[in-house]
Amino acid sequence: MVQKAEPGHGMETAPAAEDGQDTIPGTSIRVFRTVQGLRNWRRKQLLRGRTIGLVPTMGALHEGHLDLVRAAARDNDAVVVTIYVNPTQFGIHEDLGSYPRTWDADSRALAKLQETFRADKSFGEGRIEAVFAPTTAEMYPSGPPSQAIDGPGSFVTITPVGSLLEGASRPTFFRGVATVCMKLFHIVQPERAYFGQKDVQQTVVLRRMVRDFAIPLALVVRPTVREQPDGLALSSRNVYLGTRRRAVANVLRRSLQAAAELAARNKHATHDDILAAAHRVADETLAAQRRLPPHERVLFEIDYLSLAEPDTMEELSAETRVDPERGAILSGAVRMLPVEAPRADEDLGHSGGPLVRLIDNIILEPTAGQGTEV
Repeated sequence: MVQKAEPGHGMETAPAAEDGQDTIPGTSIRVFRTVQGLRNWRRKQLLRGRTIGLVPTMGALHEGHLDLVRAAARDNDAVVVTIYVNPTQFGIHEDLGSYPRTWDADSRALAKLQETFRADKSFGEGRIEAVFAPTTAEMYPSGPPSQAIDGPGSFVTITPVGSLLEGASRPTFFRGVATVCMKLFHIVQPERAYFGQKDVQQTVVLRRMVRDFAIPLALVVRPTVREQPDGLALSSRNVYLGTRRRAVANVLRRSLQAAAELAARNKHATHDDILAAAHRVADETLAAQRRLPPHERVLFEIDYLSLAEPDTMEELSAETRVDPERGAILSGAVRMLPVEAPRADEDLGHSGGPLVRLIDNIILEPTAGQGTEV
């Protein structure tokens, strides 16, 4: 039988003859650990004329992921969800080792979602039919490419868009994303692949890759799913925040909202005017936190705030106004620093509450420059 350990972390690869015989408990969702096993299954679907929707994830599934699965089920005959923590999109000093790995919880979430598909006729015949959960040895048979910026390995690089903003802060990130997605697109051969708008630059990079490499699939981008009541963008990394930092973590969203509101209110506002509104909210929030005693406050650092071209992520120049026919992308990243003077009983978050880097964005729509949260 296939080992039940979490994928990609010390789990033995199943023999090819057995691969795909394991299922998520209580369901018919087959679990594939090898490329060949998944390809054998996909070939049968192709011969039957069935369409496949792919939802790539790194596990730690949340409502944002499940929204993508629902969309894939509505659009396709079958859904493949991948669960694989890809090391090549983490920098050497990033949180690969502590990244949440929740195979049992993920399996339960998919099983529960599958039940809703059977009861809801709007999903048609679409079902989750396979989970691809390979080991790193299976995904990178020659050995994983280096996480170092100039390290060796087989990579897909999409420039210059992949070297801007997130790519400047995390130089190996988009190289790792493009590489693993190219692999998954070739392995699964889906008609459609589903991604969330929260990772807006990722969607721009992958659209460019699909176009430039003539990959025969449609990239479907779904709106960002947010936590309530404050609208923090759902992310697997939110589990690191803990109670104290979670209360302040929407500072990035509020900053971007202030910028979007100025852009909507003042059509003559320039790039610098719009971003100044975002910086003002962030600065005022940080100043208020600094006035609190160490055992109560939350400190953070704005990594970047950006107002960029929608197709290239190139930053608008300082005095440029948003082109109403093109729109723009407001985006940013914030580093939530570890809490100071933690109390003995305080909820610090997953792995003791390390530094958490969060991203978000608002699209300034091209028709009238109005901000639309996504």
